[in-house]
Amino acid sequence: MNPPVVELSDMQVAHPQGSGLNTVVHDVNLRINEGECFGLVGPSGCGKSSLLWALAGLNTRWRGQMALLGNAVTPGKDFTGTLRREVQMVFQDPYSSLHPKHKLLRTLAEPLKLLKESDIEDKIVDGFRQVGLSPEMITRYPHQLSGGQRQRVAIVRALLLRPRLLLLDEPTSALDMSVQAEILNLLNQLKAKGNLTMVLVSHDPDVIGHMCDRAVSMAQGRILHPYG
Repeated sequence: MNPPVVELSDMQVAHPQGSGLNTVVHDVNLRINEGECFGLVGPSGCGKSSLLWALAGLNTRWRGQMALLGNAVTPGKDFTGTLRREVQMVFQDPYSSLHPKHKLLRTLAEPLKLLKESDIEDKIVDGFRQVGLSPEMITRYPHQLSGGQRQRVAIVRALLLRPRLLLLDEPTSALDMSVQAEILNLLNQLKAKGNLTMVLVSHDPDVIGHMCDRAVSMAQGRILHPYG
């Protein structure tokens, strides 16, 4: 049996506050298995996004034990090696991962160039087709796309690195209902096609119910109980 994709023991996450640290996530114990879509649900400020950012390696101010994809992670240190590629995140605001002054082709090609990938433009075109975008859009700037199109591009950007763990921080909350459904259905299709595990943060019970195999509720930085 494969090890859990995510395994957390007594995890605590902190943010800088003044000259010290403020602990915003407390005593989290979780196991997420390969191929699951796992949900973190709760109101704004409950700590779910803070936990997700720690899982993404974007906040190293945590304590406890964390293993991702069978690799022990060390508090205070950035991800190295394969974890930098195999753990990817899609943000609520796709602008956070798309350079506003660069064409989409340039932005999406940069991480692949660092990995010395070949046929980069072909891979990006294939990625656009996979999420239902016209390949000609690779020459556009982010502001020339709709919100739903930008979110699809952000998903392509994450998937181009062939992650095994995809972290989703409220990926559809800024979109209208019809576009939201399209993006969620797309994510379900991508999960079904590949060896992909997802952790989805949302405050919306309908999104969690549509997407997740399991979920937990969070409040005041703590996991309360299984959701649903």
